[in-house]
Amino acid sequence: MSLNWKEIDLVLGELDLEGAHIQRILQPSYDSIVLGLYKEGREIDLLISIANGACRMHSLAAPPPKPERALRFQECLKSRIKGGHIDAVSQLGTERVVRFDVTVSRVDSGAAKETVYKPIGSFAHDLAHGRSPARGRLAANRRGTGLEAEAPSEPTRQVGPEIQRYRIYARLWSGAGNIILVDEAGTIIDVAARRPAKGEVSGEACRLEESIAVDQGRPHKEFVIRGLPPLDEERRRRKPAPGRIPVEGGSFNERLELAYAEHGGELSRDKLLSAARERFAKKMRALDARIAEFEKRAALFRDADRFRELGDILMANQASPRSSRLLSCADFHRGGEVAIEIDPALSIMENARSYYGRYRKAVSGLGEVELELSACKAARIAEEAGLARLEACANPLLIAKALDKGGTTRTEANRDRAYPGLSLEKNGWTILVGRSAKENDELLRRHVRGNDLWMHARDYAGSHVFVKSRSGKSFPLDILLDAGNLAIYYSKGRANGGGELYYTLVKHLRRAKDGPKGLVLPSQEKNLYVNLDEKLLRGLRALIGEE
Repeated sequence: MSLNWKEIDLVLGELDLEGAHIQRILQPSYDSIVLGLYKEGREIDLLISIANGACRMHSLAAPPPKPERALRFQECLKSRIKGGHIDAVSQLGTERVVRFDVTVSRVDSGAAKETVYKPIGSFAHDLAHGRSPARGRLAANRRGTGLEAEAPSEPTRQVGPEIQRYRIYARLWSGAGNIILVDEAGTIIDVAARRPAKGEVSGEACRLEESIAVDQGRPHKEFVIRGLPPLDEERRRRKPAPGRIPVEGGSFNERLELAYAEHGGELSRDKLLSAARERFAKKMRALDARIAEFEKRAALFRDADRFRELGDILMANQASPRSSRLLSCADFHRGGEVAIEIDPALSIMENARSYYGRYRKAVSGLGEVELELSACKAARIAEEAGLARLEACANPLLIAKALDKGGTTRTEANRDRAYPGLSLEKNGWTILVGRSAKENDELLRRHVRGNDLWMHARDYAGSHVFVKSRSGKSFPLDILLDAGNLAIYYSKGRANGGGELYYTLVKHLRRAKDGPKGLVLPSQEKNLYVNLDEKLLRGLRALIGEE
């Protein structure tokens, strides 16, 4: 629930913000701003939130965490009003719009011409140097200083503070809230939420007060100040701010912070923890799928000797008929009979060689699979510990920072991911998928190297798919097919059930000059045709975390 106008008046009355110095500005999320203020020995962190259903303004008991990446509106406010003073704060009638009048004094950085003084010379001396005796003479000379100023070659520029005045409007309307920065002429510099339909964009004239004046004659609903639960014993023991008398049960600002931290809007602890649990569950599904796959492969590789034994048995039974896919033979290694799966199109010796090859692959791959399995299990433990820390955290702004709700980069924005876009690990190979031109370009610029593989659907717009190279290993066919399925699936050709794609090494890609972001020109490319395999795609998307 958003604050009503009476509650806003009470908040402003408790804080007494007039004359406060603006020390810092933070933007914890896209719909909130925190002003770090200082006045008469006390620091005030003022939160202004325009979150839908939770528009509010109140002080914070502790400074908010610094965001990993500054957002647009925060940087604009810092460049304009940081270091300024709040001259006046007022609510416009009963309209839940708070106006801050801010003055910023900046010293002109331009250097003035220095005035050079010399002893007063004779009339003849001045004339000899082509100078009028009266030129540049100071009035102070007549008072006996004995000095005169040489006239500058051009007018001097006075140095003094440059005064700039701004207004900030915080419109705390649920569903239509906004924070607007306006210059002295009434022109909008920037807004937290750009609303072109309302004219709330940079460069437009701010008509907010005019529109409010028109609505003042209409009848308004009566509001009352809500009774909020008092602070708990731990909060009551906190040292009060200098110069402030502690209030029994906590001030209205303190009780507001507590109420909204628990149940108020997008930055409430309830919603943030719900988002954290949802993210945790998604990661757990992906990690569990990878753990299951690695455990299956590890179990198979641990019995690598069985492949060698089956090869030996086949070599001892080369004369046996091979009319079906199963060949029954005496198991002289472990006793009894064994049904060995073979390819009827191949000879017994060729089938035996296939089993020997699987034996060698299992022996060499067991170490890598066990390393991957160990890493996945460690990642699972780390995710569980991370969720437990968030569950124990009482400050919703710290939870929001951990979830990176403030944004950024939206991609770089997501600090828990090693790569932008989608990524998965399979059999020790890393596959990366860019879902947009921005992600494609980011992957190409910062996350792949020359010997990595690039793949793209031919004749269709779509994702760039990369396969990270591994030292001393060539790209296996099954990984090529996995990457090809992802390239077709995340392209405009998905509806065709398959299609052509081309692939080459990253070092054979060239960015198109003056072309759009993400556009590349490949050379030395090879072609591959892929039919979409639904079962394979389900497994790949489970590894990504989309299933």
